[in-house]
Amino acid sequence: MHFWKYCGAGNDFVILENFDGSIAPERYAALAATLCREHFSVGADGLMVLEPPAQGGDCRMRFYNRDGSTAEMCGNGARCLCRHCHDRGLASGPVQRIETPAGLVTGRRIAADRYRIRLNRPSVVRLHVEAEGVRCAYLELGEPGIPHAVVLTELDRPRAELRELAARLRSSPAFPRGANVNLCAVTGENRVRLLTFERGVEDFTLACGTGTGATVAALARLGLVSGGGTQVQTDGGLLSVDLDGEDIDLTGPAELTFTGDLPELPA
Repeated sequence: MHFWKYCGAGNDFVILENFDGSIAPERYAALAATLCREHFSVGADGLMVLEPPAQGGDCRMRFYNRDGSTAEMCGNGARCLCRHCHDRGLASGPVQRIETPAGLVTGRRIAADRYRIRLNRPSVVRLHVEAEGVRCAYLELGEPGIPHAVVLTELDRPRAELRELAARLRSSPAFPRGANVNLCAVTGENRVRLLTFERGVEDFTLACGTGTGATVAALARLGLVSGGGTQVQTDGGLLSVDLDGEDIDLTGPAELTFTGDLPELPA
């Protein structure tokens, strides 16, 4: 079984193609936990399994966190997948169409290692939510939506203190399905610093694409950024978000790090 490994703003992803159905879907979760944690010395944040499209896209994507749990969509992963579809000839021309559980995601090639994707539109927006004594904004992108809590806070505090706050909010009863927690600070005109604590990883990741989009969408609604060309600095690098009404476009890197063959699929 051939695999591809990509990096998007510090997030690492493994891609497997299952167009012929040789991998039983019930094995996906165990594969994610095994491949992301054990088979690569640098690890990975998630596994994307590609299946034949069902709704006119170039492929259908099934995304699994490294603990084997599913996610509706992953922005940085989708950007890497758009590059994969372009480079593998799965998509014709510079535009890619990815079917996800949260809806259709459209990507565009900007350069060989840089892609722009249109994230799913917000289906739920609550700008003022009290959770664990903290004031948050809450957005879901897509339907069923990817849940994101957005918290304005000082990010120069000790990372352990920020992690404790994010972990507490991640499972707050205020968010029935749990939430990815985005701790952010506005650092200048249309400039944001962001840390995202992700479900399924249960820690801060170097970047989160949907979290970046949700954060800028929330801050724009609060009047703190314009939403046009907002630069978001993450631990993994710089991402750019453009808002056009309800549309959220995310631009950033998509790098192929290596490929290889598994001698056999892990049980």
